[in-house]
Formats: sequence, structure tokens, C-alpha cells
Amino acid sequence: GLKFDLRIYVLVYGINPLRIYFFEDGLARFATEPYVSPLNCNLENLYMHLTNYAINKNNSKFVYNADANLADIGHKRSLKSVLSYLK
Repeated sequence: GLKFDLRIYVLVYGINPLRIYFFEDGLARFATEPYVSPLNCNLENLYMHLTNYAINKNNSKFVYNADANLADIGHKRSLKSVLSYLK
């Protein structure tokens, strides 16, 4: 129920022929408030509509992940953990 974005890193090495390399991991950032479609009464709730770390880290609901071995905890996660969850 949280809005999120995925940061996927790629390198375009050549155009002709097209050669693209994908980094095997990226980043997923989650909003800290459950998403509700934009309404006049909730437009100012940045924690719901934006996924920026700089904004959401200030919300009391923000969950930090202090353990690098646990990739599926917190509002900032590895892309691998999100893809694993979706499988």
C-alpha cells in the first residue's frame, strides 16, 4: 500500500549495435504513509506522495535498516529484495 520508486542502474555501451549493461542491483525507496489517490485534503502530505529519502527520513514512521544482511527491512531497500518479494 506504499508508493515506491525503483532506481535501476544501466550503462549504454554502444548504439550500433546496441549494448546495454544492467547493474545487478539497484535501490527501492518507499513512501512512509499509505498511498491514497490525490485529493484536495491530502495533497500536502508529502510522506504519502513522495518517495524521496530526504523527505521521508523526517517522518516518525520511517524505518531504518541498520543490518546490511537484512535487505527486506525499512523504507529504503535493495532492488533485489523487492524483486524477490514480487516473485
